[in-house]
Formats: sequence, structure tokens, C-alpha cells
Amino acid sequence: MRSTTQPLFSGDGPAAAELRGVDWQANPLGPPEGWPVALKVAVQMMLASEFPKCLFWGPQMISLHNAAFRVILGDKPPAQGRPMREVWPEIIDEIEPLACRALAGEAVFLNDMPLMIDRHGTPEQAWFTFCYSPIRDEEGAVAGFIDTVIETTARVKAERELAIRNAELTHRIKNTFSIISVIARQTMRGARDLDNAWEVLSQRLGALADTHGVLSAGQHVAAPMDEVVTAALRPHRTGEGRFHLSGGPIRLREQQALALSLALNELATNAMKYGALSVEGGHVDLAWAEEPSPEGPVVRFTWTERGGPPVTEPARRSFGTRLIAQIVPQDFGGTAQLDYASGGFVYTLTGTVGEQG
Repeated sequence: MRSTTQPLFSGDGPAAAELRGVDWQANPLGPPEGWPVALKVAVQMMLASEFPKCLFWGPQMISLHNAAFRVILGDKPPAQGRPMREVWPEIIDEIEPLACRALAGEAVFLNDMPLMIDRHGTPEQAWFTFCYSPIRDEEGAVAGFIDTVIETTARVKAERELAIRNAELTHRIKNTFSIISVIARQTMRGARDLDNAWEVLSQRLGALADTHGVLSAGQHVAAPMDEVVTAALRPHRTGEGRFHLSGGPIRLREQQALALSLALNELATNAMKYGALSVEGGHVDLAWAEEPSPEGPVVRFTWTERGGPPVTEPARRSFGTRLIAQIVPQDFGGTAQLDYASGGFVYTLTGTVGEQG
């Protein structure tokens, strides 16, 4: 046996060694010395190729593959000399009709064909680009075909992820543009002059930018509440430890993160102008937590100013006040309470959020 198979299955590669080890006497293809010339030539060309290739020969479509094809098989049992149905039982319904077309003389090409294969002990979704090329014997009849294949799973997944990210980015841009339009219009309407308008608008847009940074860093449309709070307060910190933060791991949807960052910018700006942060020794306690309610879990966020000057409710309701009192609660599906208590201003936001955990 070895003397007759050695010239055909020559080489030191693992595929050639596997082919030499097959008991061809007991195989439907029979001993290699009796194979048609077309099959012998195809085998030699296949083994010399660095591209994944697998020959399927005869009515049972017996498999013969090269070393590069092994990565396609994964951890499957040896496929050399076995029928296609035994090697790929999990996808035979999808690939057998294509194989029959090839045996009928048609060159079959598929680009990024999805297949649910089992090559590592569990089903996995994979994609392949391949061609079934008919091979004719000396009499001109199609006796088999060669499968030239490349796995495209990584590229297909990357392209799908990119499409999702692009769709998310498009949505985020449109959403941000709408928010900026409202902010700019309301800021200009309530400003004393252009310089004041530019200062206020810059702070508000900066809060939006910081929150987008948090969302982008997480690569999803939800953001941790503590990171949103930290980013929104960063421009207002002086290094004196005047913000005391306390809260659990709660995640906000994109719109909620943007809304909360705008609210925090308004609250911090007002605190620095008129509230606890306008005097030495004043500070702000920020706390958030999930609480039970008859309708289900809700999140309560509080901003409590301490050690500041006496508080009085403003006579005029500015856009900033409307923002924290009416607009932000809408994005949380909840309510907001503004308490101008003598001990310090308290803002309480109650609502539901996108994710917990």
C-alpha cells in the first residue's frame, strides 16, 4: 500500500500523511493506483495549494482535503476518505443541493454564505465564501468537484458591528442636533447680552460633549450614572472636595445621560453663582439609588446644597429652571422637585432608567 500511495500523497505535510494513512482498499474510491488520472492530478494540485481546498469525488462525494482546509474543519474528526454527509451532517441540507449542481457540471459560487456549523463541540454561526468547481474525468463526465473556500466570519461580524455603530452614530448626531437647537434658541432668548449668551451656551454644550465622551468610551448607548455625574461636574471642580458623590451601579440610556448632564451643569452653575458653592465652606451632596415602588423599581437622584447663603425662589422662571423641572424628568419618565429650603437648595429627580447592574 505504501509504495503505491507514496508518489501520489508525497510531501511532509499533515494532510498528505493523513491521506497515506487511509485504508483505501476498504474505501469506495478503492486503491489510489486505480484512480482516474483526473482525480490523481486534482489531488496533487490540491496538496500543493496553500489555499483551503477539499476534493469531493464520486456519487458519495468522498472528501480529500489539503492542510489549509484543516482550519475550516476545526476539531471535527479526520475527514479524509469520508463522505460529505458524514463530515458535515449539521449543514448537509444547505450544501448538498449546491454539491449536486456542481456534479451536474455547474460552477457554484457563494459569497458570505451563512452556515450554522459544529466544529468545536457547540453550534456556531459562521460565514464562508467558496466555489464548487466541477472536475471531469478522461471521458468528459463530471466525476467530482473541488471546494475552494475561505472563511469570512470575522469580516462579516466586523461589518455588521460597523453598520450598527454607524446607525447609532447617525441617531446620536440627529438627537444631539435637536438638543443643541433647543438649547441655543432658549439660551439666546434668556441671555442678558451676547457675551452672557456665549458663556452660558458654551457651558451647556461642554456638558453635552463630556457626556458623549462617556457614551463613546463604553461603545454602547448606555452609560454608568457615576461616570456621567463625574464628567458633568468636572468643569466645576476646584480641587477643594466640594462635591460629595454617593450611589450604586446604575446605567442610563443615551437620552437620559445627556439630560442629566445638562441638569447637573445648570445646578452646578447656579450653585457657584448663588448657592452653596458661592461661599467658602459650602458643598453639595449628590446621591442616587434604586427604590421600590408600586409600579416597579425607580431611581431617585438628589442634589442637596449645604453651607450656602439663604435660599430664595427666583422670581423669574429661566430656561435652566424649566430644563431641570420639566424637560429632564420627561426623559426619565418621572418627576422633579425643586425645594428652596432655608438650609440649602434641594433638587430631587425620580424616574426609571434604561438598565440596572
